[in-house]
Amino acid sequence: QVQLVESGGGSVQAEGSLRLSCVASGFTYNNYYMGWFRQAPGKGREGVAVIDSGGAAILADSVKGRFTISRDNAKNTLYLQMTALKPEDTAIYFCAAGRVHWLRTEHVTYWGQGTQVTVSS
Repeated sequence: QVQLVESGGGSVQAEGSLRLSCVASGFTYNNYYMGWFRQAPGKGREGVAVIDSGGAAILADSVKGRFTISRDNAKNTLYLQMTALKPEDTAIYFCAAGRVHWLRTEHVTYWGQGTQVTVSS
C-alpha cells in the first residue's frame, strides 16, 4: 500500500515559520521526484516545490526566497521549510510523488492526504 503521510501543519502568525514533513512508503522512494502542492479555499491545486533524488529543486515564483524543499532519502522523508509566511500561504498542503521534474498535477503519481496551514495577519 502506497502511503504519503504529511505532518507539521498548524496555525502561525504572518512572518512566522513552519516545517512540513512527509513520510513515504510502499514504493521505491529514491526513483521518484517528490514535491509539495497546495490548495486554498475556493481555488485549484497549485505546485509549490519539487525536488529530485539528488537535491535539485524547483520552486514556484510565489514562494522563492521563503520556502526550502529538501529530502532525506535514508528516511524516505520529504520536508518543506516555510519562513516569512503570509496570509496568502493559507492552504491545505499536499505531499506528492511523480516521475517528472515539474509542478503540474498531471505529473503526480501518488498524493498524500494533506495538512492544513493557516497564516493569520
